[in-house]
Order: sequence, then structure tokens, then C-alpha cells
Amino acid sequence: MSAGRGGVGWESRATARDVAALAGVSPQTVSRVAADAPNVRPETRARVRAAMAKLGYTPNTAARMLRSGRSNVIGVVVHHLARTGEAHIVDAVVTTAHEHGYATTLVDAPDGSLEHLDAALQRLASTAGVVVLGLETADVDRLQIPGRLPVVVADSRSLTHPAVGCDQRGGVQAAVEHLLDLGHGTVHLVGGPAHSLQAREREQAWRATLARRGRPTPDVRHGDWTPGSGYAIGQLLAADPEVTAVLAANDEMAAGVMHALHEAGRQIPRDVSVVGFDDVLADHLWPPLTTVHQDFAAIGSGLVRVLLHRLAPSGDSADADDMAGGDATHAEHHGGAPRAATDALTRLVPARLVVRASTGPAPSSPA
Repeated sequence: MSAGRGGVGWESRATARDVAALAGVSPQTVSRVAADAPNVRPETRARVRAAMAKLGYTPNTAARMLRSGRSNVIGVVVHHLARTGEAHIVDAVVTTAHEHGYATTLVDAPDGSLEHLDAALQRLASTAGVVVLGLETADVDRLQIPGRLPVVVADSRSLTHPAVGCDQRGGVQAAVEHLLDLGHGTVHLVGGPAHSLQAREREQAWRATLARRGRPTPDVRHGDWTPGSGYAIGQLLAADPEVTAVLAANDEMAAGVMHALHEAGRQIPRDVSVVGFDDVLADHLWPPLTTVHQDFAAIGSGLVRVLLHRLAPSGDSADADDMAGGDATHAEHHGGAPRAATDALTRLVPARLVVRASTGPAPSSPA
């Protein structure tokens, strides 16, 4: 065997011990660097990576998984990745997982049904744990989870599974009260699909806020989250001179509503005020859209941190509240069976209203 890289024979495959010897560290440190673990000093990480490059070292991920008995992959179940919000959460999940030394793999549950969710979990049974996004079923507590696979759900409801979600109700309440405080007699809702749990939660908060303020509740018109559906509903709203305030269940439908109002000659906000939900493109509309900001990055990061808290040996991780993010709060229990355990509490990331130029005082008389 001839001498080669750093004293390692050209015909042999470099090992973690070879890298450790060249870098002047322990083999355990090499393993931590190979897994992108965060608990390595930057100068040590750089020295180890330089030794890896010099020796042509490639970590044997499969062997490491067999030795530890643990996967370094987090599964992500998606339902409708084309939705802007879900894509933002996935991006945050992937980024946070990588920062903690985990890869990610995505599996689609096409219609969000319990059957397809169960099938997706079965496909991810060998992963370290699973993050479930885009739930559209009220039967989430009946999920068939393989073995002791840790699962965290992106949801704002009180569930028997750990969950992290946006404070949907608080965000809608702030939006409706903002419009009422501007003098509008009521607020018309462009809701999401009738089957959508998120759309239902936002509609319930809208109804509750109007009722609490003693205002009439107009008929809801349901869209499908797209600008086109918002535009079609906006044409109907624009034809009604009594409509002075509109809340759309997402920014994309709000954009369609604004398009229809412009075409009909209804000026925003002089004649009609418009509010959206999500804050993904709101500042690029004209006029810039007042909307409820969802912190998708905090939700995605919180999902991974809660999952890692469940994966860590007892006492080895931070408090679950900290793992979900510094601004997260526990959800109240809204009926049903009591939660099974402390770590099954739903953690809500606050939603905040961002006021821009699309809302203003109610007109003194109908347009």
C-alpha cells in the first residue's frame, strides 16, 4: 500500500479516526461535525472539515444510523405545497432540521384525508420523527401512528398530539376590530373552502367578534384560496353599495377582491376597506394591503424544536415552551377530551395585524 493523503494509503478509505488524528480531535468530534451538530466550536469545525477534504473522507451515514439505532431524517407530511403559507413553513422546517444535523424527506397526503395521512406516516415509519402539515381532517386524533414514532402537527387546535400553529382566532379578531373601530357597520367575509379547518376557524372568530360587538353578520362567500375566486366574489361585493369593509381569509383572495373593486370603480380605502390574512405579498399590492401576519418561520422552527424535544433523552433538552419558540403561548382548551400529557399542549405563535393603506375610515354614506 503506497503512502498518500496525510499518511493514509491511496488504496484505503479514510476513516473518522484518520480525520481525528490529522485534525487533532477525537473521533466523536468528527462524528459531530459530519452530522452538522451545533455543539462544535467554529475553529474546530473548520479544522475537521479541512482534514476531511484533504483525506477525501465521506461519512458513512448508514453505518452511523445502525450503530446509534436512530435515523437522522425527519419526515414531513404535506397536503398542498402549492399554498404559499405551507411552502414557507416547509422551508423553515428544512432549515431548522439541517441546523440540528437532520435531513428531511417529504411525503404527500393528496387530499389530507385520514386514510392518506395514515399511509404517509407508514412510509415515514423509519424516520426519527414526523412533522405533519396541511391537515384538513377533524379526526387527527385518530391518526394511526406506527410504533412509537414521534409526531408533531402544524395546527392551532387543542389536540392529543403536540402541535404548533398560528393564533388564527386572535389574528381575525384584531382584523375585525380594526375595521369596526374605523367606523364600518359590519365586515363582509371572503372565506376559504367550507371543508378547510383553518377557514372554519377564521370564520368562527369573525362571527364571534361581530357578535361580541353587536354587529350584523353578513352571508359568507367561500373561495378556494386563489386570487381568481377572490376576484369572482369581489365582483359581487363591488356591486353592493352597502359593502364598505371586507376581510379575506388569505392575501391571495384579497388580491382578487381588490382587482374586482378597482374594475368596478370602488376606490380602496375611500369606498371599501380590505384586509387579508398571511402577509406573504401584501406590501406589493396597490394600495399596500392591511393583513394579519403569520410568522411561518417561527411555526416551522417551533415544529422542529418540539419534535427534537421529544427525541431528546429526558433532561437533555430545553423546556418544551422554549423549544417551540420564545413567543409561543399555550392554547386554551376548547372542549372535547382533556389533553393526554403536558407535551401535547398546542403552542400558538402570535398573529399580529399589520396596518397598511388598504384600510381607512368608513365612508359617510354608501358609495
